[in-house]
Amino acid sequence: MTEVRVRFPPSPTGYLHIGSARTALLNWLWARKNNGKLVLRIEDTDEERSTQQSIDGILDGLEWLGLDWDEGPYFQTEFADEHCKAAEQLLAAGHAYKCFCTKEELERKREAAMAAKQDEVGYDGTCRHLSPEQIEEKERQGIPYVIRFKVPERQGKVAYEDKVLGTIERAYSDVEDFVIVRSNGKPLYLLCNVVDDIRDRITHILRGQDHLSNTTRQVLLYEALGAPQPVFAHMPLTLDLQKRKISKRSHGEIVAVQFYRDKGFIPWALCNFLALLGWNPGTEQEIFSREELIDAFSLERISKVNSVFNHQKDDPKFFTDPKLISINAQYLHALPIDELAAMVKHDFIKQGLWDEVYESERKDWFLATLALIRDRFHTVCDFATRGRAYFADDYEVEEAPLKKNILKYPDLKTWLPLLAERFAALPEFSKESAEESTRALAEELEIKPGVLINGMRTVLTGQLAGPGMFDILLTLGRETVVQRLQNVEHLYKA
Repeated sequence: MTEVRVRFPPSPTGYLHIGSARTALLNWLWARKNNGKLVLRIEDTDEERSTQQSIDGILDGLEWLGLDWDEGPYFQTEFADEHCKAAEQLLAAGHAYKCFCTKEELERKREAAMAAKQDEVGYDGTCRHLSPEQIEEKERQGIPYVIRFKVPERQGKVAYEDKVLGTIERAYSDVEDFVIVRSNGKPLYLLCNVVDDIRDRITHILRGQDHLSNTTRQVLLYEALGAPQPVFAHMPLTLDLQKRKISKRSHGEIVAVQFYRDKGFIPWALCNFLALLGWNPGTEQEIFSREELIDAFSLERISKVNSVFNHQKDDPKFFTDPKLISINAQYLHALPIDELAAMVKHDFIKQGLWDEVYESERKDWFLATLALIRDRFHTVCDFATRGRAYFADDYEVEEAPLKKNILKYPDLKTWLPLLAERFAALPEFSKESAEESTRALAEELEIKPGVLINGMRTVLTGQLAGPGMFDILLTLGRETVVQRLQNVEHLYKA
């Protein structure tokens, strides 16, 4: 049985786009499902736009996602001689020819064809039938030329079977003689890509439907080069709610993998979400381990229709697709606490919140606190923002709980310090004793216990909701609780 070999060939002209990451993921899944190989090939032939920074970003992004490759990274520019030899081979075999038409001539012909409302405005084949003598004379004159592929002049269609879209056909007469080598002697993507795939023995090509126009021409190149045609599977595109293709120009940093790493997303949670953009398992299951997703993945379950990235600009609650936020939260809540602690440590170091005691004498407290507060969080970064009050005194009190639980009750300026005195005097500070003291004071003041409890929550955590109030007291500890409750008056001056 032929070994399954797939490839991920990003162009290093920017960040790792989540659309590209999805392509890498689906190729990775297909390789792993079939005990095959994933080849990483950096298509760096765009010398003006390709940068080492982009290459590093792509490699770092793939490694962060956990998408390991089996061969490479290869760099397309390293095989420039092979690409040129393939062009020469096509010329020698009569599958290509030199075209001396200038850009100006081609533009005039295109404008004339459009003015005449002709159905076909592509290249008209002017140089296709030049004699050897005519070619030699033009070369002697130093007229620059490109090399065009000679599409067969015969009845019928170029066709291939797509594992997602079914049979794809296009009449030979509808395919113009396309350029495979520029006038500067450098082969174009169409040819380079095919030559590289032949050399790397690629058996399956999984890529976006935006490559459909390329595939028909590449099928002709495989045939002309005498190479077996790989299996094609064209995945749906990912669009926004306005049916625009997601891009940095239109959507900003939310389409970059780097954004999700910096925002505290769990790598496999992002992979899980990306897999569901245009693929479904045929069941209601949405959360998959790596092994489960590999086992469930199939080309037949890839959708024919475009997927939707549900992003609404300027929505602070859903700063990215709500489904992605939900999936990440589920992973966050289920992650083994030691793994979560390692991620939080990494973010705390960046935020200046890390304390070495969290790995020594206060390790048990640190792990228990993470376990207590994570159920309402969505990303790792929430521990340093929404959960900051548990680890530092410079936390923010949110506006909603401030208005609802503090400013609405001016007497809390007196009541909460009074409660702090009761806590300080307790022989033993426990959940039970703290709750008993709180309810006893509320009864003395003839107010509902919730006024004190909600006021405490806002003062102690800055949040409207969270874990049980008396779990919070025990977690923060008596000294911190007393100090914060005694210092409540400043909230009324904000």
